[in-house]
Amino acid sequence: MLIGNHLSASKGYAAMGRAAIALGANTFAFFTRNPRGGKAKEVNPEDVKKLLLLMEEHRFGKLVAHAPYTMNLCAAKEDIRQFSKGMIADDLARMEYTPGNYYNFHPGSHVGQGAECGIELIAEALNAVLTEEQTTTVLLETMAGKGSEVGRSFEELRDILLRVTLKDKMGVCFDTCHVWDAGYDIVNDLDGVLKEFDGIIGLNRLMAVHFNDSMNPCGAHKDRHARIGEGCIGAEALRRVATHPLLAGKPFILETPNDDEGYKREINMIREWAKE
Repeated sequence: MLIGNHLSASKGYAAMGRAAIALGANTFAFFTRNPRGGKAKEVNPEDVKKLLLLMEEHRFGKLVAHAPYTMNLCAAKEDIRQFSKGMIADDLARMEYTPGNYYNFHPGSHVGQGAECGIELIAEALNAVLTEEQTTTVLLETMAGKGSEVGRSFEELRDILLRVTLKDKMGVCFDTCHVWDAGYDIVNDLDGVLKEFDGIIGLNRLMAVHFNDSMNPCGAHKDRHARIGEGCIGAEALRRVATHPLLAGKPFILETPNDDEGYKREINMIREWAKE
């Protein structure tokens, strides 16, 4: 099973690989730059080579990089949209140092313009930055639906994907807390939710899973993550997600409020589920 968590890139690529191994992980997520935005740290090619060697030695799966939260491709202000477009273009160029992995981002907030306008702007930006040559797959994240977020339903994500020209460069990251908070009942009807996803988007587009419990009931539209088994989704329902055959082989990324010891416990617990 591919399981890992979010790691800090501030100490370098190889350091992230060593940290993941210490936790018992065989994948991980990292922010391409400060989560609140700003200039990205210069990439050290020799450091990246060390990471790639570690990944090969320890049979890592695909990494799931994360765009900063400040990136908003459908902002109401033109300058913010242009800044965000430049950010994703730069990030995708940097991702080629670790070829063939995933780059996940929150689709954005339409800020009163309406979801349809937001969808159009996001697709327009993606069409401007995606290239035939890139090896990175860009993932739209399922969102909880707070405020004016775009991506609160499978239909909204589908509508973005339909407008993107280079569809083979696109996929979806399925966040368990977010889909639950958006109103998809993965506790009582996981098979039904996955069937709905398949019918609307296609399970071939589901590339990665953000694996989290939720502090809120289904449909709350709040987006408050909890440790596995300590929220409203619960350990048993999340066990069914982790062991579902339709999700086999996908990288599962923990975004739970934990320290290293907590992540170790969760990673070990999930690995035990996979053995059952």
